[in-house]
Amino acid sequence: MSMMCAVAFSPRGKLYYADPGRLAPRVGDRVLVPTDEGPAVATCMWAPQWVSDDIGHLPVLAGFAADDDVERDQVSRRRRAQARVAAKRLVREHGLPMKIIGVDHIDASDTFTIYFTADGRVDFRALVRELNRTLDTRVLLRQLSARDSAKLQGGIGSCGRELCCSTFLTDFEPVSIRMAKDQNLALNPLKISGACGRLMCCLRYEHPLYEEFAAAVPAVGSRASTPDGPGRVIGHDVPRQQVTVALDAGGRRACDRADVCSSRKTHEAAYPATVGPGCGSASTPEDGSRNGSQTEGPDQNGEERPDAFAAHQRMDTPDAAAREAAVPGAVSQPDEASRNETSQEPPAGDGGHRRIRRRARPRHFGSD
Repeated sequence: MSMMCAVAFSPRGKLYYADPGRLAPRVGDRVLVPTDEGPAVATCMWAPQWVSDDIGHLPVLAGFAADDDVERDQVSRRRRAQARVAAKRLVREHGLPMKIIGVDHIDASDTFTIYFTADGRVDFRALVRELNRTLDTRVLLRQLSARDSAKLQGGIGSCGRELCCSTFLTDFEPVSIRMAKDQNLALNPLKISGACGRLMCCLRYEHPLYEEFAAAVPAVGSRASTPDGPGRVIGHDVPRQQVTVALDAGGRRACDRADVCSSRKTHEAAYPATVGPGCGSASTPEDGSRNGSQTEGPDQNGEERPDAFAAHQRMDTPDAAAREAAVPGAVSQPDEASRNETSQEPPAGDGGHRRIRRRARPRHFGSD
């Protein structure tokens, strides 16, 4: 196992994970984190803890920050604040339609990188020349998208928590309006948009659950069987795992997922080889089978035999005795001779099918 700690480059900034190596920093200690521009001063936010070996490829801390490193970091912070004020002033003087978002400073090359947002392309060549003369160093301007701008600035979302993009999200996955429709959300831009003005990234978090629920239960408008009788599905309640059914006898019923999706249909969904027309559907398969199982057919020896799994299931279910009594001529309890015959071991070359056929014999051969 390896160890991992969390550091932040600003008091309320994003957390970055690193390998402490031989160090044992405590919360609040200043450490040096390797970056592309050289070691940077950061604050330890989480003390080192053991993690699994699956978490790897983390940067190793270069050591504790010395007094010179801390002083250099404070000077860099003051210069970034001065560059931000100068950039905003020059943008107003040039009348450019752009908004300054952040400023970064690289000590090794003494270079400033200014981030901004704009609705379109902006000709900032004159602004760059003016910034170079004012700050007396090299200045780079980078335009950010709306999502990257919210990630850099941070903020509070409609849920009351810090923005996901500024805390733990590393990549922006595509989010579509279809996800909001599948989750039965009001298509109000003010309710489904984030701080960036785009669709909220959290719409994607629960969408796989809605897709799985919609694939497992009867669709809206289809027929379904409930403990209170058949009816038509009129709605889904994914958080409660319930299906709303309008009964043919009148009224509505909020059924649990298991009430309209029996254990047999759940098995068919788990093993697509025996899947029928649909879970909870009242329609009949085209091949004539009632429960989606394989129809009876000849085995390798040319003998007619029932499906092994279907026969095994019919005998093991609790209401098997009730179904046996409903079949005319069926024997609900075999006699002593049949019981002894059933308990015999099958021949070695039969593969076990002979024993299963004998278990199903009271159902198919009621005359014994």
